[in-house]
Amino acid sequence: MGLYFESMNQEPEKSYDSKSTEDRIYKSWEPFFTPKSKAAKGKGKTYAILLPPPNVTGSLHMGHALNATIADILIRYHRMNGYKTVWFPGTDHAGIATQNVVEKQLRKEGVSRWDLGREKFIAKVWEWKNKYGNIIIEQLKKLGVSADWSRLRFTMDPEYAKWVQKAFIHYYEKGLIYRGKRVVSWCPRCQTSLSDLEIEYKEENAKLYDIKYSDDITVATTRPETMLGDAAVAVNPKDQRYKKLIGKKIQLPIVNREIPIIADDAIDMNFGTGAVKVTPAHDLLDSEIGERHKLPFYQIIDERGRMTAEAGKEFAGLKVLEAREKVIQKLQKMKLIEKIEDYKHNLAVCYRCNSTIEPLLSDQWFLRMAGHPQSQKSKVKSQKLGMSLRDMVLNTLKSGKTKILPENFEKMLTDWMENVKDWCISRQIWWGHQLPVWFHEPKCVPKKGHEKEIVKCKEMMVSPTEPKCKYCGAKFVQSQDVLDTWFSSALWPFAGLSKEDLKDFYPSNVLITARDIINLWVARMIFSGLEFMGKTPFPEVLIHATILTKEGKRMSKSLGTGIDPLELIEKYGADATRFGIIWQAMGTQDIHWDEAAVQAGKKFANKLWNIARYVDRKVGGSKLDVGNEQAKRSNKRSDRTPNAKFVEDKTILKNLERLKKETEKNIANYEFGPALHEVYDFIWHEFADKYIELSKSREDEEVKNILYYILVGILKLLHPFMPFITEELYQKLPKEKEEMLIVKGWSR
Repeated sequence: MGLYFESMNQEPEKSYDSKSTEDRIYKSWEPFFTPKSKAAKGKGKTYAILLPPPNVTGSLHMGHALNATIADILIRYHRMNGYKTVWFPGTDHAGIATQNVVEKQLRKEGVSRWDLGREKFIAKVWEWKNKYGNIIIEQLKKLGVSADWSRLRFTMDPEYAKWVQKAFIHYYEKGLIYRGKRVVSWCPRCQTSLSDLEIEYKEENAKLYDIKYSDDITVATTRPETMLGDAAVAVNPKDQRYKKLIGKKIQLPIVNREIPIIADDAIDMNFGTGAVKVTPAHDLLDSEIGERHKLPFYQIIDERGRMTAEAGKEFAGLKVLEAREKVIQKLQKMKLIEKIEDYKHNLAVCYRCNSTIEPLLSDQWFLRMAGHPQSQKSKVKSQKLGMSLRDMVLNTLKSGKTKILPENFEKMLTDWMENVKDWCISRQIWWGHQLPVWFHEPKCVPKKGHEKEIVKCKEMMVSPTEPKCKYCGAKFVQSQDVLDTWFSSALWPFAGLSKEDLKDFYPSNVLITARDIINLWVARMIFSGLEFMGKTPFPEVLIHATILTKEGKRMSKSLGTGIDPLELIEKYGADATRFGIIWQAMGTQDIHWDEAAVQAGKKFANKLWNIARYVDRKVGGSKLDVGNEQAKRSNKRSDRTPNAKFVEDKTILKNLERLKKETEKNIANYEFGPALHEVYDFIWHEFADKYIELSKSREDEEVKNILYYILVGILKLLHPFMPFITEELYQKLPKEKEEMLIVKGWSR
């Protein structure tokens, strides 16, 4: 049938109605999202993409919309061109982030997680996950995401959890996972350790205190309260001011503990007085100095951010800032503060709750990044050669087996990996993958006949299930710690996939992600893929722009600068929203968001709609009124290349072919913004403004064939960018063969 917008004798619609179209069209697409779809022609080539799993912490943001739109363009383009495509979707449990939002919700109800207990609290988190996980999926569908929902995964699904346990045990048996007491970055609010990558820094107006430790030594510090845990004063060995003092001892003020003056190359001679206090248990750098010089570790701050008994009776139980004020008062009475000056510095805060980080001495689990104890159990060739996890990533980048695009981000990742530290993978929260670590009960009750063997009882065992002691009747209790959420998400390219999918779609073709998680996620997926699959999980990583406000500020709901993509979809439609996002994605620079681009997308959709109305009237003409079936059949149009006699006909056909090649080139180079701009310019200016205007004075069959051919051609080109309106229009065209645009090839 022709393009019928009329209902009975009513006037045809003059603008595109997205609300009445999108849900209906999306349902008609869903059977084609699977690679086993009959409509998936296939050329023996596959194309796979992994959706970076959104956190189940709430609704989508503009970053998700940009990422999903880019991926959908690639999937739709390759699906249309006969590839066996699959887009693996899913969501991430997001450990500490999700726990925080659920705790926040509970506080509104006057309840804490401690009131509920672990089991009931986790049940509450699952309720949250089920609610918002489903909302996120529906939001992605609203945007037009053509992912295979039958392959939906969650990072705490049973099959996924098995992979997480397997990975931990594998690394442990290989000697790459170990337990150690180290100074870690601790969030007193979240009550857990954090990795370096989970810390943010904000500029703070602080005070720098010059404190007289002896007649010869004055130290500069922004944290006078931590002096209660000092184990030494350190100076640079090249600092001539203190050369004669190295090796001597002084009395630590307030505490009256004798501490040494030591020399260390890590000390900056230009900071403050050039002499610094060393508090090994409460500073990451100081802990390294402490280990080098075998200094004692005095823990004076606990996990709650309060002073311990080791800080002294008069300070025990005080909050850190309270202790600071009291220490300053005592020092002033003792006339030991020589100078106080304003000082700006970067304060470390938790990336989730914004609480000040406290470096604390803590028992934690670490994944060894640079070292590599050999193991006979490894089956990966690179591992037999003794390649560390760090070197795996560096080698993959250097060899070009994985390329980071744009190239400047590859250097960023390389620099970080070259200086990477062992990864603290344990977290002291409740929501997440519990460590497969079991501790023997303190008391041993020997089995009959094994009384002398209880010395063989293992204090700790690593096992996917509760182990049994061979020698006594004691039980094992599982560790309360959970794994860093990035440990499980590092397995995303393969965990939970079927054997068939791993065979067909591993590695995937490209990973699309934001720059802020290159080190958190990308690097870890690379070495995980190499370790467990023997191959890098993707040959290319595309780093997309960050969407900022129009003024260039970070988008944030809490700051009132965030924009909900669903509000845009409700107001303008999914196509217009996708148009506005990609229209502004020019090059690698960040996007300063301008809603005017979405408004332009809405206007363009209406323009396309009216172009189609004109072409339909022109193509149909009087033939639509003829009653015999043969005439009706003759009105069906072919999208084969028509003959062209006139110059304007030859020109428009030639330019359409040029546009196809340019669009293909732009998509292959991930230049989505330029691709959309070129298609837009052709449709609006070359086709509508020029050729359609010329066609109005012609009634020959040739111009009708060309109008139809060009319309079908631009619908194909535009479909990956604006899928809903292009599918709607295509379905209404007088086609020879009934088929969906979603699987119609550009050249077919």
